[in-house]
Amino acid sequence: MKKNKLKTISIHTILSIIAILIILMGIIWDYIPSTGIRITLFLLGIVIFLLVSLWHWQQKQQQFHFANDICETVDALMNGHNPENYHPYEDSQISKVQERLLQYYECIYEKQKQSEQDKQIIQELVSDISHQVKTPIANIQMFTNILQQHQLSNEKRMEFLNIMTTQINKLDFLLQSLIKMSRLETGTFILHMETSSLYNTIAQAVNEIWAKAKKKNIEIDVSCDSQVTVKHDVKWTIEALGNILDNAVKYTPENGNIWVKVRPWQFYTRIDISDTGIGIASKHYNDVFKRFYRAQEVAAKEGVGLGLYLTRGIITKQKGYISVKSELGKGTTFSVFLLN
Repeated sequence: MKKNKLKTISIHTILSIIAILIILMGIIWDYIPSTGIRITLFLLGIVIFLLVSLWHWQQKQQQFHFANDICETVDALMNGHNPENYHPYEDSQISKVQERLLQYYECIYEKQKQSEQDKQIIQELVSDISHQVKTPIANIQMFTNILQQHQLSNEKRMEFLNIMTTQINKLDFLLQSLIKMSRLETGTFILHMETSSLYNTIAQAVNEIWAKAKKKNIEIDVSCDSQVTVKHDVKWTIEALGNILDNAVKYTPENGNIWVKVRPWQFYTRIDISDTGIGIASKHYNDVFKRFYRAQEVAAKEGVGLGLYLTRGIITKQKGYISVKSELGKGTTFSVFLLN
């Protein structure tokens, strides 16, 4: 909005004018008759009164325009628009106040946006949890009703109890994974970064899947210098690497191989986890890191599709990154890069 800007006569200007007039009167006092002195004083009083009145009026006008500009700025921000009367490059009081108001508005807007995103995340989590737990709970209820309402042989009863135990374990695994996922997405995921041996971290991750690999006669080979250290969260990095290794064992046929190779670079330390598994089609490289993604060809395998999703989140939180390279029928290599 265009407006006429009044030039304000400051109190210093008025006092300076009065001082000059008094000095002039002192100089010419002896040359002015008494009548002239009275008239001069009278006129001087009128001039002073007019100057003060003008200054006061201009101050009121300035306050009015200042308040009007602030109100227009606030109204525009409340309606989600940029204020038209904002002049960011002016060195004026109104511009400084408007800049502060805009900063405050942007801060509130970002918090509101984050709140809406958190709300959406929670809604998605509730929906995902409801969908994922539905099947194991339904199976447990079904077998419980059968055990309660039918006379079964001990052999059949044990069979149903074993099935229920499997479903309960699946439900527990699912809920634990969902808790980790919710912590990751809602910002309650806390890392304790420390410089420690990467060899020990990998050893613990391998140890968690060693029994599964042994059952399938899968050989695991680790190539890592015991002196290599990286700043990382040991607990969550074990979780991340363990998820990759678990998938390698799960999707590698019997008598296969898994290799873990560590190579320190200038800024990152690279961890390659390779297998001789079924492989991943290149068009699904990004999909495997999505929440609850399960390829059709592995739908019958155990799992809920959260392992790699959690892995990428954990590595990213540590300012690292992960990539995948695979060939169908020959194997897959997941490369984890941890910042030195």
